[in-house]
This record gives sequence, structure tokens and C-alpha cells, in this order.
Amino acid sequence: MTRTIGIIGAGEVGSQIARAAVSVGYRVVIANSRGPATLAGLVAELGPMARAASAAQAAAAGDFAVVAVPLKVVNDMPVEELAGKIVLDTNNYMVWRDGNIPVLDSGEKTVHELRQEQLPTSKVAKAFTHIQAPRLLAAGRPSGAPDRLALSVSSDFPEAVALVTRLYDQFGFDTVDNSPLAESWRSGPGQPAWLRHAQQNRDELIVNLRNARRVIPG
Repeated sequence: MTRTIGIIGAGEVGSQIARAAVSVGYRVVIANSRGPATLAGLVAELGPMARAASAAQAAAAGDFAVVAVPLKVVNDMPVEELAGKIVLDTNNYMVWRDGNIPVLDSGEKTVHELRQEQLPTSKVAKAFTHIQAPRLLAAGRPSGAPDRLALSVSSDFPEAVALVTRLYDQFGFDTVDNSPLAESWRSGPGQPAWLRHAQQNRDELIVNLRNARRVIPG
């Protein structure tokens, strides 16, 4: 049975995940903030396995969902339509883009813990956050290949980790489980796993995650 991914966000990351997904046999329902009509070109490129929709429609249609838009302090994701579903959050907290969010700046919570709070009936996983979007198609390798790269996943739900692990493998990447969400900062911007994204295999990613150092502004 073909599975469907609801993708909210059709920028570089969301579009590239959509391309990778249809290439391995998923159906995709993708949304942006400007309306389905503006995605006609992307959907035509993706082919018959893809269609455009609103964010709520994409969330409802997906067996699981990908959120490829920045987190907002006040939630703007469709909570009801995402209820009970695994949600892959590709966001990184960027102060220059997002503004300061005190609960994140203080280290009290990670950005993905905050997303989980905003989607309390979903199962959030941090995924695809330390790879440049174009490399999702270019860098994948078969299982066992000596040059296969690894990506991390963080979640409070083992079933979400298992789903991301399967998806990474289908896209051509190994997985390192960096759970729970409270530990997801270890693959964030500026950390070794982030800086070495283009070179690290599974063993190297494990070391890079271990070597992360949390810096809380004083």
C-alpha cells in the first residue's frame, strides 16, 4: 500500500523532501502559505504522485506529516488534522530569522520540545535538520555503502524514531537516534554534527553528537 506524506512548507526543504519522497514511491500532498495554485509548477514537476492543498488538507491527507516551516511562538500548525500522527519537524531555531524566543534562549526547552507542546496530540520527531536540502537527492547511497552519510533523529516516541529511520534508509542515509527531544539541541546550528553534515558517517555522527556543548547566553 502506497503511503502518503503531508508536507507543510514548500520552500527549499519541503520541496526537496517531496522530490525524494516521490522518487521512492510515496504520494505527496504539499502546502505553502500562498495557496495551492502557486504550487502548480512544483506539482507538475513531481508528477502524478503529488498534489497541492492547504496546510490543513495536507495534514489530514498524510499518513504522517513533515513540517518544513519555522516555529512560531503562537502555534500556526493544524493541531486537529495532525492529531495522532507522527510529525517530522525540519526546523532549526534561527534568531536572525525567527526573533528571540526566551524559553529557547534560556535553554529551558529546545525548539522541538516547544513544537511538541504546540502539537500535544501528535508525535513530533526532529528530522532532516543538519543536511543541506539539495543533498537529500545527491548524497543518498545504498545500505552498506562505504560513503553512506548518517542523519540524526530525536523524539519522545520510539515509533516516530522507527518511522524516520525507515524514511532515512529509503532516501539513502543511516540513522543515529539522538532522543529524547530534550537532547535535540546536540544537532543544532553551530554544533559539531551541524558543521560536519556533509562528511559524517554513522560512527562519526555518534561522536559529533556526544561532543556537542550547550551554550546558554549569560
